[in-house]
Amino acid sequence: MTSITANEASSADKTPSFEMSWGSSASSGYCSDEDSDPEFEQFFTARTSFFPKTRKNSVKNENDEHTDSVKQELTTAEVLQKVKEYNAQINSNLFMNMNKDGSYTGFIKVQFKLARPVSVPAPKKGGHDVGARRASGVKRRTSFYLPKDASKHLHISSRTTSREVIEALLKKFTVVDNPGKFALFERSERHDQVYVRKLSDGERPLRLRLCAGPNEKVLSFVIKENETGEVNWHAFSMPELKNFLLILQREEEEHVKQIVQRYALARAKMQGALSGSTPG
Repeated sequence: MTSITANEASSADKTPSFEMSWGSSASSGYCSDEDSDPEFEQFFTARTSFFPKTRKNSVKNENDEHTDSVKQELTTAEVLQKVKEYNAQINSNLFMNMNKDGSYTGFIKVQFKLARPVSVPAPKKGGHDVGARRASGVKRRTSFYLPKDASKHLHISSRTTSREVIEALLKKFTVVDNPGKFALFERSERHDQVYVRKLSDGERPLRLRLCAGPNEKVLSFVIKENETGEVNWHAFSMPELKNFLLILQREEEEHVKQIVQRYALARAKMQGALSGSTPG
């Protein structure tokens, strides 16, 4: 496994380590216990459904518009020159640094745009409750929505792949969902158009960042659900599927309640208008 920093390269542990700085709060107003026991249920109706929605916007797929400068391998001298140019353009301490082996390290910013809740281990409670769950063999999880404007800075190596970036983000949030449910995308803005391209598992985000420069409009990274046209229900566990049914049921109940209230208000207004009018 690729080392992440120069110091880690000399260590015996070859597992990549990721340094992260937090760009926003990880708290959310929506969470639910996947256990069906009402005593432990902590649930709030979701504002948005976890189903993908078709939207008309200016976002375009850019799978076939990868620039030649990214495809071509750079020499050590070219990398060094690009690192110097990159560092000269930024006004923060998020510099890139060259290593003796020709690799380099730096920061990338990843924005979260998840439409569905993620699952984390349920918080530990009383000893008796924990013992009862162990005896029953039931693994409890808590599902919650990440804030849509959340973003994280990762300190990675030029050898770090997009799949490793996803795994590092999930580990930082202690998310227990399968990493295959998520994908890393690059986003760019050109000529008033937004282009989005899904990165393959083996692509190296820091190299893309270096070639594009520090401008977020030229290139930014987004983590989203790994949509394949349909929801792969087999990728979800049984507690997750039951939790989604609960979300749908309560969204439906809330929607019906709002419709009933709206028509009740309209009826009251019409009855008031009728009572104040004279026949004929």
